[in-house]
Amino acid sequence: MMEKPHGRLSAASSSSSAPSPTSSFASVKSYGRALAQTPRRLRRRAGSVTTTYEEMSRVRARSGADMDRSLRWLDLVGFGIGGMVGAGVFVTTGRAAKLYAGPAIVLSYAIAGLCALLSSFCYTEFAVDMPVAGGAFSYLREFAAFLTGANLIMEYVFSNAAVARSFTAYLGSAIGVDTTAKCRFTVAGLPEGFNQIDLLAVAVILLISICICYSTKESSVLNMALTAIHIAFILFIIVVGFWRGHVRNLTHPANPGESPGGFLPYGVAGVFNGAAMVYLSYIGYDAVSTMAEEVRHPARDIPIGVSGSVAVVTLLYCLMAVSMSMLVPYDAIDAESPFSAAFDETAGWGWASKVIGAGASFGMLTSLLVAMLGQARYVCVIGRSGVVPAWLAKVNPKTCTPVNASACLGVITAAIALFTDLNVLLNLVSIGTLFVFYMVGNAVIYRRYVSAGSTDPRPTVSFLLAFSAVSLAFTLLWKLAPAGTAKAVLLGGCAAAAVVLLQVFQSLVPEARKPEHWGLPLMPWTPAVSIFLNVFLLGSLDAPSYLRFAVFSGFAVVVYVFYSVHSSFDADENGDLFKVEDEHAGLAGRASSASAV
Repeated sequence: MMEKPHGRLSAASSSSSAPSPTSSFASVKSYGRALAQTPRRLRRRAGSVTTTYEEMSRVRARSGADMDRSLRWLDLVGFGIGGMVGAGVFVTTGRAAKLYAGPAIVLSYAIAGLCALLSSFCYTEFAVDMPVAGGAFSYLREFAAFLTGANLIMEYVFSNAAVARSFTAYLGSAIGVDTTAKCRFTVAGLPEGFNQIDLLAVAVILLISICICYSTKESSVLNMALTAIHIAFILFIIVVGFWRGHVRNLTHPANPGESPGGFLPYGVAGVFNGAAMVYLSYIGYDAVSTMAEEVRHPARDIPIGVSGSVAVVTLLYCLMAVSMSMLVPYDAIDAESPFSAAFDETAGWGWASKVIGAGASFGMLTSLLVAMLGQARYVCVIGRSGVVPAWLAKVNPKTCTPVNASACLGVITAAIALFTDLNVLLNLVSIGTLFVFYMVGNAVIYRRYVSAGSTDPRPTVSFLLAFSAVSLAFTLLWKLAPAGTAKAVLLGGCAAAAVVLLQVFQSLVPEARKPEHWGLPLMPWTPAVSIFLNVFLLGSLDAPSYLRFAVFSGFAVVVYVFYSVHSSFDADENGDLFKVEDEHAGLAGRASSASAV
């Protein structure tokens, strides 16, 4: 049997035998026929998933030129650190320490880091086996991929706009200039929350957009430089905290009569609640998986790059948390600006708050750079699938980057950052990323234990549903049940049920396939723990987050039903218009002719 030929695909418009392309959107009549076939098309496309071979050949060819494979593991570590260590740690640490964990905030960061590491392992297995630019979108079935991808891109856009507007304020505190007053102006007549025009935020987003359009490798060099400067500021905070701080502050509050003492003032529950809050500081490593298509040696570089960056960031965060807790007792921490306030209260070190502002500014630039790189690659691969306009998938042959997707998202993000208030933006961010992590954990188990056409998927699907239900029950009990012995017993029962489910599934359902290059250790325990933790963290989010998720998801479903499924169906139907054109094509043709004779 002859192997499938590999090579670039191009439209075979010159072939006389090729059928004419059809489009559901060619006319009103065509669209009407397409709508009439919606149920059938949904059955065919919603659960479809491309194989690794299809993703690496036929689907990837829709972008035209290939992306440049110029990244190594060190570039990925830099992108991961730059994407995670942004402004989040400078804000969430104070709130989590003062309200939930106390000095044990270091344990909260360690637990959140473990959760991030487990999720990163799930991403890594997919990225190594399917080194394409789509990240989570390429790993899920079409409808689930579209739903999660749409939410994730929306969150990227709004969070990037929020970070850009924050940059204006942090830069001012670093250089001693009121940049908010100088770079923003109020427009009369616009509604409150949308009337503060921020020109600096727009300039930053557009400059970064130009950079990522120009070259991924040069973007990596810029990210390395900015990240190195940012880490230098972080090391300054850590060193000074250990030098000027006091170990006594780790166990003694500032007001012993009003605040509980000890290293665990709010108990183990406070540590986990703190972990749920600070976990958002780790979001960003998932953008690294979207660059898999540009990595020279995916099987080696991606595992080191993704897990290595999470490990380094976890260590930095834990050291920063200890440093802050030693400088100031937990009940005296400023929840809004913990590190700056900590140095302001240290005699003779008030100037250091400006240094911290400068460090946060560099962190915002790196997180913006990595996030915008990642979101452009998400959109590029979504364009390849056909569920959004195909021109978003095009890769520029000169720069080898998805210029159309990068420019489009840059303009949209800049427009939102121009006039939308920071508080409005922050209320729209957070749930989508955790939902994607949850979906990827489920996907990696399904992929390992179900082989299309030869394995019954029902036992695996039943396990995943039952395990998610137990995880949700544990989360609801943790959040809603009153403290006491009954709560502890019920929580223990849920945890035991989760372990039993895992053990029974592992014993009764054989693993259908082994990864060819790199695989998750301790399957299915590792992704199952990731699923459990992500459900738990999803339970910590507020009601407005779920309302936003429901509204936007409903909008995404409408778009999918009335546009995306038909566009995807057309792309699949017209896939035979592509042919392989490489140096082996002639040889393959001759071999085929010989076999026919």
